[in-house]
Amino acid sequence: MMRSRSIFEMDIYIVVATILLLAVGILFVFSSGVTATGEIANREYLRQILWAVSGLILMFLVTFIDYRFHYRFASSYFFMILVLLVATLFFGRVVSGARRWIGIWHAGVQPSEFAKLALILFLARYFGDRKKEIKKVRTFLVGLFWASLPSALVLLQPDLGTSLVYLPIFLVIAFFGGAKLMHLAYVTAFVSLAGLFTVVPFWVQHVMDRPTAAILVLTEIRIMRYLLGGAGAALLVSSIGLYMTRQRVFFWINYALSLVMASIPLSYVARMVLREYQIMRLVVFVNPYVDPQGAGWNIIQSITAVGSGGLFGKGFLRGTQSHYQYLPAQSTDFIFSILAEEWGFIGAALVFLLFAVIVMRSLYVMVSARDRFSSLVVAGIVAMMVFHFLVNIGMTIGLMPVTGLPLLLLSFGGSSLWTALIGLGMVMSVYQHRYQY
Repeated sequence: MMRSRSIFEMDIYIVVATILLLAVGILFVFSSGVTATGEIANREYLRQILWAVSGLILMFLVTFIDYRFHYRFASSYFFMILVLLVATLFFGRVVSGARRWIGIWHAGVQPSEFAKLALILFLARYFGDRKKEIKKVRTFLVGLFWASLPSALVLLQPDLGTSLVYLPIFLVIAFFGGAKLMHLAYVTAFVSLAGLFTVVPFWVQHVMDRPTAAILVLTEIRIMRYLLGGAGAALLVSSIGLYMTRQRVFFWINYALSLVMASIPLSYVARMVLREYQIMRLVVFVNPYVDPQGAGWNIIQSITAVGSGGLFGKGFLRGTQSHYQYLPAQSTDFIFSILAEEWGFIGAALVFLLFAVIVMRSLYVMVSARDRFSSLVVAGIVAMMVFHFLVNIGMTIGLMPVTGLPLLLLSFGGSSLWTALIGLGMVMSVYQHRYQY
């Protein structure tokens, strides 16, 4: 059964909010390129306009493509993007110390951005087709395995920020797909513990400046073997107790011990893979004045810019932190800092409101979707948008570590902008076809 509708029916709230955010982004990409003397130092805003216009065209094209078309090719999209990610590691162009771009001359794309959409479609189909099996451990772990592949490949570039995005996408899609909360909590705790164990030795080293038991346990292979051996023995005894008595307490002991046994080795591997500057970004998150002229500089200057904006800001093109070039990566990672300095709390609230409109309308589309696949696709896109927003805004005000994630729809960059707009096009495709069965 199908209800009559216009082929041009779109969610006008999402369209208007998106266009306004793009306009705001272009304004502050332009502002980021203006020096204190009023000279235009770069023409990034022209490229941003080109990407925004072409991205809007892509968004509208995707809107009018039935989302079920993507269902058929979800697996193909995913494995193609995995091939591109592998190719990037070998043939990609190095920018700022990371091999993230693939292309020729000055033209190129970041496959890691489009991998987010490919993963969303793949997981939406995977969990959507397994409604009766999703609560099984095997089904959950297989989905986690597929989500970890692009994350691992992106981490090897290395790109810590982007590699983290795939986890919330997986967790949100699995949650709305019907996965057990126990499984979701385990993965969340596992990643959190691994991150903590990765940072602690560096934090102790730079703050306390002396070796401690935490450093020895987490960095010395010999001591780590003893620790893991003891935990393994305790896990074996607990497992026997669970098998013989069926007492719930043994289950939770196994739960906790397995988390420790898995997260400590992963933290050791992470310290080998991550660069020193990436680790220091996590360290200075706790106290940026540990390295105020180095890794902590970004956070300190960003907080200064945001705080100096006050209620109404200093006025467009009148910011000092940006125009005196105190803010690094100010057109990408720290574009919100420029906005908050020049437009103040009112401008920041406008950005919050526009993002809230997009998220709330997308959630409405999700709950009104007619099938599990489309509902899970929208859930994944919302997870991507919200995670980018929270991490980017959080790092500019010192509430999150600096990970290099852009503020979608505002930050300078073609690949991230197109990814966001294509994703919103998929949301509106679900909205447009919501009356079809």
